[in-house]
Amino acid sequence: MSALSDQLLVVTALGYLAAMIGYAAEFSFGTRGAVARAATRAASRAPERELVTVGAGATPDQGGDPVSPVQPANTIPGGRGGRAALIGRIAVALTVIGYLAHLGAIVTRGFAAHRVPWGNMYEFVLVVCFVGATAWLVLLTRRPEARPLGLFVTMALVVMLLIDGMRLYTTAGPLMPALNSYWLKIHVTAASIASGVLLVGFVAAALTLVRTGYDNGKRRFPYSLGHRLSDAQGLERLTFRVHAFAFPIWTFAIMCGAIWAREAWTQYWSWDPKETWSFISWVIYAGYLHARATPSVKKNVATWIAVVGWGTMMINLFAINLVVTGMHSYAGVK
Repeated sequence: MSALSDQLLVVTALGYLAAMIGYAAEFSFGTRGAVARAATRAASRAPERELVTVGAGATPDQGGDPVSPVQPANTIPGGRGGRAALIGRIAVALTVIGYLAHLGAIVTRGFAAHRVPWGNMYEFVLVVCFVGATAWLVLLTRRPEARPLGLFVTMALVVMLLIDGMRLYTTAGPLMPALNSYWLKIHVTAASIASGVLLVGFVAAALTLVRTGYDNGKRRFPYSLGHRLSDAQGLERLTFRVHAFAFPIWTFAIMCGAIWAREAWTQYWSWDPKETWSFISWVIYAGYLHARATPSVKKNVATWIAVVGWGTMMINLFAINLVVTGMHSYAGVK
């Protein structure tokens, strides 16, 4: 089962990678892409050239062609029903294939270890990415027009899974004695769900800033990608809704962790590095929601706060587990 789980992880990463390439193709050649825009400009200029030819005295019998109508937008490669849209749908199918392999990797890991499969850092990141993929597919089901965001969601998933498999991997085995508690199923489950949803929230927040920068006249990278994204207001609303959903779950995870700490270490809070950074993330995300609800605060400023919040989550996940020694030294990474 352990070997099967490892193989399924490879299939998962390859599935998400193939999906990312498909999303990238739709992103580049779709109706918002540079190729589609060039095709549209070429089609719109064609009638003007024909009119000039006929106006010079040419007739169809003299070699002049009849004026043809402008090619409709849905016939260019990125149009509705065009090849780019088909590639986008294939990318979604590849995402689902990777998702099913992802689920299989987690389930077989649990069978191999004879416990819940989130008892160390490798397994935690695996579950966080799975929750992120779940959140993305749910979002895609509710809002199919958000499909161009798949490029950036799958990119984040591929990067995190590669780091997980190459740097954080540990063989399946029993839990550390300190983790052998029913609170593991509650606290870590809530933390992984919140982290996975916040991953999608971070992608939406980052793209909101890119689109807003493009709308404000910035043309250097990455703002040059802005013209291919949805409107900034829609992205910003999506960012808020995702964070508003994830924040109570993150709050619940911290509360459960404090109760578990009371049972394990006789005190609710000891300012352990992981506890401290979890609280820092909570404060920043609370600040984001407060800023978003305050009319006097610009939405662009609030969105930057959300991006900073994800940065603190990554510090808590990687730096604290791999560099800092504390009471939460359960990463299992050698």
